[in-house]
Order: sequence, then structure tokens, then C-alpha cells
Amino acid sequence: MDIMKGKVWKFRDSIDTDVIIAGRYLRTFNPQDLADHVMEAEDPEFSQKVNKGDIIVAGWNFGCGSSREQAPVAIKTAGVSVVIAKSFARIFYRNAINIGLPVITADIDVDEGDIVEVNVEEGTITNITKENTVKFKPFDPTMLNILENGGLVEQYLKNKGEE
Repeated sequence: MDIMKGKVWKFRDSIDTDVIIAGRYLRTFNPQDLADHVMEAEDPEFSQKVNKGDIIVAGWNFGCGSSREQAPVAIKTAGVSVVIAKSFARIFYRNAINIGLPVITADIDVDEGDIVEVNVEEGTITNITKENTVKFKPFDPTMLNILENGGLVEQYLKNKGEE
């Protein structure tokens, strides 16, 4: 995967999937409709302010609550390149990988607006603004392959004839 670089959007502990995308917006299967309302409960203007490549950094237990797959879809479609948190709800973590959204467990020193660079192959997060680097356990080759292919379904479709 390429190195991801973007502006940080910082969120609190225990951001649940209802906060990521409210239940009232789940009547659609259109990813852009979901992205238009992502993180609305925390910041009503987030979807208008976030740019392609930006990075979400959060505290403990990001993605807790229901197992709705629309939560990582909304984040990815909004343009967020990676989510970094101190910990993730297990189902959210798996759903994110399955749709090709990198999620990294790390505790990093950032402020909202800092510019951060993430190298998933080397396992480094560099806060360019504060000039510091943190290491994390890189993804294993299988997970990296899923992410590089854009998610589990895309990986399967790409490789289904190769056995």
C-alpha cells in the first residue's frame, strides 16, 4: 500500500456505530448518502470538512455498539484513508478490513489538524507537525493483501480463478 498522509480529525473514546452513522440514514445502500452523514452526531459539518486522505484518530473502543457494516463504509466513502485508535470494537475492526479501510491500533500524540503520515507496510506513524514517529505492529501479509485489493470481496473476485 502507498504511504497515507493527511490531516487529523480527533475523536473521543467509545465512538459507537450509531455516532459514526445514525440509524435514520440506514435506509439507503448508496455509500455516498452514508458518507454525507458520517460522524454527524459528533460534528454536524464533518462530512463537508473532511478531505480525501484525511485521518481519524480516536481513543479507546472505536466502533463499539451495533455491528453495522455501514459505519466503516461511511468513513471510507467520506475520504478517510485510515482510522487510528487506542482500541477498536472487534466487529468494527473486522468490518473495516473487509471493506478495505485500514484500521490501526496505536496510541499517538496528535492534535486535530496535525499532518500525519502512515506506512502500513513498515508499521510507522509519523506526526509531521510534531516531528515524532510511533511504531505499530504491521499488518500480516494476508491482511495487507485484503487492504491492497480494496477489501475481502474485491480480493476474492480478483483471485477466484487462481488456485
